[in-house]
Amino acid sequence: MAGARAWSRRDDVSVVETFTPLQRAILDQEYPHFSEEEMSRRRASVEGLMAGAEVDHLLVHATTGRGGAVGWLSQWPVTNEAHLVVSPGEADTLLVQYFNHVPLASHIACAARVEWGGPSTIASAIEELRRRGARPGRVGVMGPLPLAYARALEREFGAVVDLSGDYLRLRSVKSEEELVWFELGARMGDLAIAALQEQIEVGVTERDLGAIVEGAYLRYGAVNAIHYFAVNAMDDPRYCVARQYPSTREVRRGDIITTEITANFFEYGGQVLRTFVVGEEANALFTTLHEVACAAFDAISRLLVPGTRAFELVAASQVIEDHGFTTLDDLVHGYGGGYLAPILGSSSRSHTEVPDVVLESGMMLVVQPNVVTTDHRAGVQTGECLVVTPTGPRRLHQAPRGLHRVAG
Repeated sequence: MAGARAWSRRDDVSVVETFTPLQRAILDQEYPHFSEEEMSRRRASVEGLMAGAEVDHLLVHATTGRGGAVGWLSQWPVTNEAHLVVSPGEADTLLVQYFNHVPLASHIACAARVEWGGPSTIASAIEELRRRGARPGRVGVMGPLPLAYARALEREFGAVVDLSGDYLRLRSVKSEEELVWFELGARMGDLAIAALQEQIEVGVTERDLGAIVEGAYLRYGAVNAIHYFAVNAMDDPRYCVARQYPSTREVRRGDIITTEITANFFEYGGQVLRTFVVGEEANALFTTLHEVACAAFDAISRLLVPGTRAFELVAASQVIEDHGFTTLDDLVHGYGGGYLAPILGSSSRSHTEVPDVVLESGMMLVVQPNVVTTDHRAGVQTGECLVVTPTGPRRLHQAPRGLHRVAG
């Protein structure tokens, strides 16, 4: 059975696994860390938010796989649940669940005082805030704090100030050092695309495709964030966008495969979207869909310079509707540290009212036109992470663009 195949990295894969000297220096560290200058920059930014909101202490919350501000401030990629207590002029306290995760957290988050969160992480955090002399009305929170936790905090300290939105706005503009890590994460996604190019064959399933993807980068310390696939027969397509969970559908000659991939290196990754054709040339419909997707990508990407407004990005995608197509997935979204503004749909499938966001240098956006037929039976997707610069978009990925043909 094809679905029972055990996939591993093949020694004969024609993938150029090259990294820059700076990337290699990061990869070669036991557990890589950002520089003291970068960490000081982040701390100063957060303390500035606290001062503006008139809070003396900040409780940062994060859960499995979504370290958010906890990881950004402490460098601990949260495994289950963690709280970070931040007070100007005092070392941070990192409260970690589970007990057996404390030793590694202590090693990685070496600038913080790391402790077990106890039977109740929020109770331990409240006790730490008391120890620091927190006063009613002067406590801020950051992150998706559960309702019960928020109520416990407010019973002790009165109304708390939510700085989560301010944090996301902080993350929208990346430092140069962060971009080195994001580019490294993007490279892991490129390796996955190259492995798919080499290893897709008739008989593998969508589940096998996921194994191919992860096998391309696990040896470098990267982990899966997403690998979504849509496998369709070109002459009888059934769905138009990559699906979040793999099926047992086997790849056949004449299929078209759309994928969306993010591999994270310590919470830093790009996002790359490509379309593959199996064993044949793309038929007329899918050739047109992909040509329109590329035209939309190019039109939007040209506008990734400081000063461009979000509505201009939507207007640039009008080529999709002009050809009688629409979209299903978001057209553009900010990325890196969260799913960030601006989050935009095309004019025929708007996400919401177009936000009044103005692009700034250092923003990282995923441009990902998912061009589909209006009956939602056929679709393609192409795109990747790009960085806004004064001279136009900076690519983080190296994966070749275009429609990829694989053996069948």
